[in-house]
Amino acid sequence: MQGAIRLFRFSGIQVYLHFSWFIVAAYQLTQRLNNYRAPIFAVYEYLALFAIVLLHEFGHALACRQTGGSADRIVLWPLGGIAFVNPPRRPGAVLWSIAAGPLVNVALVPVLELLWIFAGHAGWFEDAPDAFRLIGMIRTINLVLLIFNMLPVYPLDGGQILQALLWFPLGEIRSLQIASVIGVIGSISLAGLALLLRLNVVWTAIMAFFLLSRAIAGWQYAKALVAEEVARKASPPPLSPRV
Repeated sequence: MQGAIRLFRFSGIQVYLHFSWFIVAAYQLTQRLNNYRAPIFAVYEYLALFAIVLLHEFGHALACRQTGGSADRIVLWPLGGIAFVNPPRRPGAVLWSIAAGPLVNVALVPVLELLWIFAGHAGWFEDAPDAFRLIGMIRTINLVLLIFNMLPVYPLDGGQILQALLWFPLGEIRSLQIASVIGVIGSISLAGLALLLRLNVVWTAIMAFFLLSRAIAGWQYAKALVAEEVARKASPPPLSPRV
């Protein structure tokens, strides 16, 4: 939370923007300016990206509250957004809290698709090429975010959904261990694939490091849960009062 700026509050949820967002935004905008005749549309595109991210995070937060959990903060930062959610420690509650985020992107798919079709039939590709290109980019951004987030790599939503589903038959600890191991393997594999395809090296390294560190943190949390369970079983039961 250090360096986070308060933006607004909605439904009891405070939204923050990390200061590093502006630094990365300035860099990213210089890469996108040539894609439009009017440079301002590059700004619209970047803002649209984080509007979709914000809706996604509100999906997590509001769903968590439906389960009886707590959610009071969302932070936007260069890699997207983080909703601070704390659902009840039940697989169903965790599953709904995580799945609600991608479901927001799923709901946006037909809306953006219809808007794209309308713009095409209205001839915007000739009359308003920047607006037409912007709609196409927003449509693509939403789809890419949905697909990427649903990869079964912990801590991405897909990885957390996998952990929640495994929780039903295997329990919380075992499911988290499996999801964390898959997360470590997946983050290394994603980094290798990105390098093989010669994608942006800097962003690849940052994303791979983030995913790997969170997967390792998940494994460490599972170890802490094991220690907690062992201590609970080893402690003697409380003495009942005798008359």
